[in-house]
Amino acid sequence: MTTPTDTGSQRRAGLPQGIVVVIASFLPILAIVALAPAVPRMMEHFAGVPGAGLWVPLAVTAPGLMVALLSPAMGWLVDRYGRSRLLVVATAIYGLVGIAPIFIDGLPALFASRLLLGVCEAAILTVTNTLVGDYFDEDRRRFWLTVQSAAQPFFGVSLLVLSGTLSGMGWNIPFLVYACAIPIAAAMAFLLFEPAKRAHALSDAAVAPFPVRHVLITSGVTLLASSIYYVYIVQVGLLFPGVGVTSPDTIGMLIGLANVGVFFGGLLFKPASARLGTGLQVGIFFALLGLGLLGIGASHSATQMTAFCTIQQLGAGLCIPTLLLWTMRGLNDENRGRGMGIWSCAFFVGQFVSPALVSLVTLFSHALPRTFIVIGVGGIALAVVLGVALNAGARQTKAVA
Repeated sequence: MTTPTDTGSQRRAGLPQGIVVVIASFLPILAIVALAPAVPRMMEHFAGVPGAGLWVPLAVTAPGLMVALLSPAMGWLVDRYGRSRLLVVATAIYGLVGIAPIFIDGLPALFASRLLLGVCEAAILTVTNTLVGDYFDEDRRRFWLTVQSAAQPFFGVSLLVLSGTLSGMGWNIPFLVYACAIPIAAAMAFLLFEPAKRAHALSDAAVAPFPVRHVLITSGVTLLASSIYYVYIVQVGLLFPGVGVTSPDTIGMLIGLANVGVFFGGLLFKPASARLGTGLQVGIFFALLGLGLLGIGASHSATQMTAFCTIQQLGAGLCIPTLLLWTMRGLNDENRGRGMGIWSCAFFVGQFVSPALVSLVTLFSHALPRTFIVIGVGGIALAVVLGVALNAGARQTKAVA
């Protein structure tokens, strides 16, 4: 009898597997982006429910909380029981739970469905990142992480436009976009397989020790990067009125224009990661994130602000693939799931830390533009400190070897 693991031992991942994994990696983005234009309609619909002003925004962000809490557990599951089955099941449930609010009309039930969606997201994000490491060698990892990063802005903008159109039809109609997970799960069932080396790792009596130091360092840097990364995403729209742009449509257009930086950052990742050391790569994206925030806070015109937004987004395009590839380098087939689960947790904890960071700095700066300047300077300082420290650590490791 042929098992999925046996089948995997006879197969080599190629273009179909890469495409499916990259498409699946965008599903967690749906959780917030798909509902952003629908929040006003949701607030209006649940206006008569006590506490709706708190619970509706929490329902939008609840999946991210579950990713932060459960990704390490999902990493343990995929290392213990395998990758592909969990991914297929989680993606199928994601599609069903995602569209559930179309058929339910109570805020508690809606909130519960969003929590369950987050459980599925934790599995999807952890397994897709793990499979990139399982299926591909170093050079092909660079290629697929480049594709993922470069395609993200087009996916995000298209999704916002679609969701905005659907929200005009009803408060719960945008939830239809989650139905795309059903055909994706079907494609996974046919195209994905348990990695061959993973099968050998499961049967090997000698289990390699978990690389605690490596994962703690990469996850710590990821948490710092994520907390700065989300300052722009959450707060930048609030600064455009200060330079005379008050129309929501114009603000959206300028932010969308700046998203081209993510595309070019994604394209730059492959050659940069092949030629530069990790310390220099980390220093570059922190410097770009910091310079962008500093310039945004100091801008006196919409043109200046849009230009610095583009610089910040260039750093954002380099940030995630750089952190992922760095983390993958220190993991093997026995512990890659746990390592990527902890990485996912760190990234999403940073998402929740970011607004608190902005609020704390604003207590002392007394103005959001000055807060951007302070955090931008902090990002540039981190670029120098981390770049030097990581390069020194790499030289020490080579000397010991």
